[in-house]
Amino acid sequence: MAAGVMVPVAPTTAGESAPEAAGEAPPTAAKPAPLPTVGDEKAVDLRLGSPGSPDRREIRRPGAQYVKVHFSRLTLARGDYLTVADPSGREVHTYHGDPTRGGAAKGDASFTRHGRTGFAAMSVDGDTAVITLHTREGRNSAATIDRYWRGYSDKEIKAKNGPGVFSVCGADGRRDTVCYKENHPAQYNASRPVARMLTNGNGWCTAWRVGRGNHMMTNNHCVKTQAELDTMEVQFNYDCATCGGNNPGPGTKVGANQLLRNSAELDFALFNVDNFDQISQFGTLFLETRAPVINERAYVIGHGDTKPKRISLFEERDGGAYCAVKTTGGNSVGYSCDTSGGNSGSPVLAGSSHKVIALHWGGSCPNNVGNRMDRIYPQIQDLIDNRA
Repeated sequence: MAAGVMVPVAPTTAGESAPEAAGEAPPTAAKPAPLPTVGDEKAVDLRLGSPGSPDRREIRRPGAQYVKVHFSRLTLARGDYLTVADPSGREVHTYHGDPTRGGAAKGDASFTRHGRTGFAAMSVDGDTAVITLHTREGRNSAATIDRYWRGYSDKEIKAKNGPGVFSVCGADGRRDTVCYKENHPAQYNASRPVARMLTNGNGWCTAWRVGRGNHMMTNNHCVKTQAELDTMEVQFNYDCATCGGNNPGPGTKVGANQLLRNSAELDFALFNVDNFDQISQFGTLFLETRAPVINERAYVIGHGDTKPKRISLFEERDGGAYCAVKTTGGNSVGYSCDTSGGNSGSPVLAGSSHKVIALHWGGSCPNNVGNRMDRIYPQIQDLIDNRA
């Protein structure tokens, strides 16, 4: 069942319906847990293409879940290009120039900014990044790598963050999205617009596409400022190929673009992404504008523990009790679906309509907690097209 930060409770506010479940009190806003630390940054001085330097470099950290490379300098002659790839070539990010200096070409990969000269390429999954300068003889193309981030192993993540962020009360009812492709197709289809978001190379949240257009939503505690958003990459379709297989593909990665609106009180952030044409194929989610109802079915989709996307549909096991809304009050709603660190920003969907009724941000046993979408929607309705 639920997991996350401890949430204090308070009396029902004026105008709010009291929770119907005996012994329950409505959750109220509390300070969200810190984002799980899932990687670290390393300084290096690696050069490609300059006199005496090779045109190919590898950055390898055994056991790393990903490697993300930062370039302090990239100078390319016309027709030359740079690639950052995994050793198998399954994942390749291509750049025809420094995108922060107007050097990006149509079709180039997205990038992130980190408050210093240069840019970071999209991360590659796995423990090795292969950086190659594709240049013709006699050219003056060159690149300098000044740092990189590497993702912790599962063992390191648990050691760095402690068990509290990652605990689940009772049996963990979450399953890979593909497990529900045939027997719960509506829930499976609703999972496609949900993405994993790498924050500044070393933290994870969940984000999802909302409405008809280039709009994404996550928590304000995941991204508060444009400078923070500049560091973020968004990974769609990071899903296991088979149920319980732990065999995700690389998905589709794009950079975040513009912070459109956010609120600390309601803990939401609305933003858009680069290369929207690459991710529009994954569809979108729409918002419920009504209040959540006690005991209505609900489910949560996200990237808890940084893992491939999972759906929390049942409380503890398939065929058992469905997750449901347990409490409401103020801006908050409590529900019995499992989550863990990395689920921050996940959509909480109504089982009846498959529209979003809340934005998950934390929780404790026995219930997780999110902020009600009927409270968030009035703050963003002028920006999004919510017509399903």
